[in-house]
Amino acid sequence: MKKTLSMLVIASASFGFMATAAHADHHMTKITKAEYDATKKRADADEKVAKAECDKASGNAKDICQAEAKAAHTKTVAEAEAAYKGTPKAWESARKDIADANHKVAKEKCDDLSGNAKDVCEKEAKATHEAAVADAKKDKKVTDAKKDAADDKKDAMIKAEKEKCDALSGEAKSRCVGAANDKR
Repeated sequence: MKKTLSMLVIASASFGFMATAAHADHHMTKITKAEYDATKKRADADEKVAKAECDKASGNAKDICQAEAKAAHTKTVAEAEAAYKGTPKAWESARKDIADANHKVAKEKCDDLSGNAKDVCEKEAKATHEAAVADAKKDKKVTDAKKDAADDKKDAMIKAEKEKCDALSGEAKSRCVGAANDKR
């Protein structure tokens, strides 16, 4: 069963590959609504199959299995949605959703432990979650800063182009300013 579940999780995650590639490519690649809908539909079906496999287990093993199935679904859907929206905020939200789902899996795994080992496990799960959320926020800020810098550079170049137009007059100056403005 564990091998089957692993294969399902891998298959589900592979459907999110396009979205992951979009994220790795500085949020520039977008997917269409149809691609998003298809990915979501596949993720829903994969989650249903994975959870059915979980029914073969019992106790905490079943809880862990279900949390892993839900985490795989969350990852695929969140990344697809972020790739569809194509904004830094959407990617930040996706990464937070994935961190939350992974945190639930980690907490379920801690339930098998007791005493200090369980306390340590829970603290490590919380620390990993907090680090993932912080990274998501940081990455959004970096992406926003890069966009702002690119916009500032473009504005400076346009100003320089317009300054060159000042040496001209009449229709030539109008065309020159128009050409500079077209670079926006």
